[in-house]
Amino acid sequence: MSAMSELDGRVHPLDTATAIEVDDLRMSYGQAQVLRGVGFTVAPGEVVALLGPNGAGKSTTIEILEGFRIPSAGRVRVMGEEPAAAGERWRARIGVVLQSWRDHGRWRVRRLLEHLGAYYAPYSTPGRRRPFDADELIDAVGLTGHGGQRVNRLSGGQRRRLDVAIGIVGRPEVLFLDEPTAGFDPQARRDFHDLVHRLSDLDDTTILLTTHDLDEAEKLADRILILSGGRIVADGSPDRLSREFSRDAQVRWSRDGEHFVHATEDATGFVRGLFAQYGDGIGDLEVRRATLEDTYMAIVKKEEG
Repeated sequence: MSAMSELDGRVHPLDTATAIEVDDLRMSYGQAQVLRGVGFTVAPGEVVALLGPNGAGKSTTIEILEGFRIPSAGRVRVMGEEPAAAGERWRARIGVVLQSWRDHGRWRVRRLLEHLGAYYAPYSTPGRRRPFDADELIDAVGLTGHGGQRVNRLSGGQRRRLDVAIGIVGRPEVLFLDEPTAGFDPQARRDFHDLVHRLSDLDDTTILLTTHDLDEAEKLADRILILSGGRIVADGSPDRLSREFSRDAQVRWSRDGEHFVHATEDATGFVRGLFAQYGDGIGDLEVRRATLEDTYMAIVKKEEG
């Protein structure tokens, strides 16, 4: 991301160190405190997954960052601006994929994307051309051959792909994804994962997503944030969190038709010892470290306890 922005012909300095800044974010609904001092930063081009049980405050956090809700207290900046007070030029630089979107059912897919994309054209810059070409976008989200079809005749999975296309039509610099693959079949989910990697790697798009699919979070995210009880209780890469909260690995093997399982902090040393003792008698060897799901469940259980 450039250190300067020229969206309106003027030059604006940007903090290139952070795309999203959240400090002591609090949100209350009456007497109920949903967020209790949430704080984190996201670097430009980083993919971050915000995880947590239902009611933890994930959607509230995302909606505040999108500018749809005003927090009770705290400081929030997205690309250097306060979302709730930011104008159209700021909004042209972000993308949002909501959990559901049900308007314009009579529009045809290509025409709808062309129509929505036209709103972003005035904010195109030499470094970031807006919008995406409609046919390129249709292919990117896996809707090839459906450009002329009416929206209300798409299947549920196809409609969800269109939701993603609508969210990125303006070639956003920061993209918010709220349960983006809900309703996707396995192939659509794989195609979406490829698209996220493309946006992050090639377009340097900053992505913050919520998901209940922990396997998806592990595949997509550079960093995991776990929200519980209105606070961030864990922050790190999937591998770092797994090693920090669950150091043991499970070693599984068979010998003489009998199967064994052993938990150890030094899997390499234990396996070396097995072969030193039994040699070729060892079969079906498998070393299994804690998955993100194992780690997530351990963290949430600990916090709820």
